[in-house]
Amino acid sequence: MKKIYFITIALLCTLSLCTACIDEEQFDNTPRGNFEALWKAMDEHYCFFDYKQQSYGLDWNEVHTRYSAQINDNMTQNQLFEVLASMLAELRDGHVNMYAAFDQARYWNWKDDYPANVSDSLIKKYMGTDYKIASGLKYRKLDDNIGYIRYASFSNAIGNGNIDEVLFDLATCNALIIDIRGNGGGLLTMAERLAARFTDKEIVVGYMQHKTGKGHNDFSAMQQQTLKPSSGMRWHKPVMILTNREVYSAANEFVKYMKCCPDVTVVGDKTGGGAGMPFSSELPNGWAIRCSACPMYDKDKNCTEFGIEPDIKVDLQQQDVNKGIDTIIETARKLVR
Repeated sequence: MKKIYFITIALLCTLSLCTACIDEEQFDNTPRGNFEALWKAMDEHYCFFDYKQQSYGLDWNEVHTRYSAQINDNMTQNQLFEVLASMLAELRDGHVNMYAAFDQARYWNWKDDYPANVSDSLIKKYMGTDYKIASGLKYRKLDDNIGYIRYASFSNAIGNGNIDEVLFDLATCNALIIDIRGNGGGLLTMAERLAARFTDKEIVVGYMQHKTGKGHNDFSAMQQQTLKPSSGMRWHKPVMILTNREVYSAANEFVKYMKCCPDVTVVGDKTGGGAGMPFSSELPNGWAIRCSACPMYDKDKNCTEFGIEPDIKVDLQQQDVNKGIDTIIETARKLVR
């Protein structure tokens, strides 16, 4: 019999990372033991049960009954993995994963069930070959004097010096387009660092809660998330943020922050969501798991787990693609003009 240790990871409003290890109930390293350990870990730590129940009727107890019937002592590791992965998919959460040496359980329907609304070949056409690169930022001036910044992943770190140089170079532009389509997230500190260039005062951008007990509704009071203005160069002209369904996690938070800043318009498709900070654990057989444990909300205390609506809804049109035109970029340019 193997002990299971739960590790709670909570990102505080100051974006500091804290961890704590707590002894929990012991489970046998058997198919049944691993199943019960996984279901219990989700039951006690996952943060969106009520929200998912209201959204599409999720009943976690019913899920237990249904998948428990599929567990038997003669299962292979691959068969067990398949059943457990299917159970986790009931949560419809891209932040819920299980990791074995031979596979990773993931839920990607939050993006795969929707139009891509981005074309790498079109972005390359707009960027040309003479664009500049500042760490994770690619940027240039378009021919109508609009600055264009491509930030494909918040996993690519950017320093304040990088942002200063980019904004200084684009300072003469009439407006700015920040294209984060396909950005699946990364470091929240990068989202905050970039968003801080678009406000001159500290503003409330949302709220966060933390799990305080094992019950589905055991949460702390809502704590404000605030965005402080950067001490570096700041932008005071119109900004267009381009989004699609692949905008997730930290990128989803960036959109949430930017919607609170002045002269910002979000153009494109609804974001993918991913509004929960992670909890990590391990099953008796050594498979790692993670799930959303700390829910985050927008400034109006609305949950953004299933995404943020754009200000201007636009899809990439195939007839435009055939002509080498990016419908979403061109819509943003027209709005500026």
